[in-house]
Amino acid sequence: MTDVVLPCRDEAAALPGLLARMPAGYRPIVVDNGSTDGSAAVARAHGAEVISVAEPGYGAAVHAGVLAADPVDGVVCVMDADGSFDPAQLPRLAGPVLCGAAELITGRRRPTARGVWPLHARAANAVLAHRLRRTAGVDVHDIGPIRAVRRDDLLALGLRDRRFGYPLELLITAGRAGWRVVEVDVDYHPRAAGTRSKVTGTVLGTLRAVRDMSAVLAR
Repeated sequence: MTDVVLPCRDEAAALPGLLARMPAGYRPIVVDNGSTDGSAAVARAHGAEVISVAEPGYGAAVHAGVLAADPVDGVVCVMDADGSFDPAQLPRLAGPVLCGAAELITGRRRPTARGVWPLHARAANAVLAHRLRRTAGVDVHDIGPIRAVRRDDLLALGLRDRRFGYPLELLITAGRAGWRVVEVDVDYHPRAAGTRSKVTGTVLGTLRAVRDMSAVLAR
């Protein structure tokens, strides 16, 4: 069984469809991070394990979910809970980690429709990825929110960021540790109706993410 950590805040509209598409052998762990729309109850009703995290922030939610994952099976996936990713593609990320071909597999988003990835967010992501390749030597083009890694390896990195800087800190620290980091293409769909991205949904959200990630690069 491979655990799938789903950081969640106000994603009730997306969860039924998302959880229904979870492939066999993948167990969803929904990490409720201050939802006010009943996301936790919806997730439980659709068979997911649910944990609640009071500390706000993407990194706080992911870290709590990783801690809750089964240490025996080893590999954990992380993906957004807004319906923008297809759980059926999780095996293409988890597979190389399971067979030892890489320590970290991260998704490179490929939009399936116009407007899925707003220009301001795509531009900010491209700039950060370029800086990452130049300064850390990690050959990725997307600081993406979907990935697979062995649970104990991830915890051993000792990541500290609990906000939007978490994905970038992971890539930098993995590069410094000599990990084999491989990027694979994943479909990026319009998020479910009734949800809105905390990052790409607004210019302000993107700027907050850039601020957090820039702070990580400056360390």
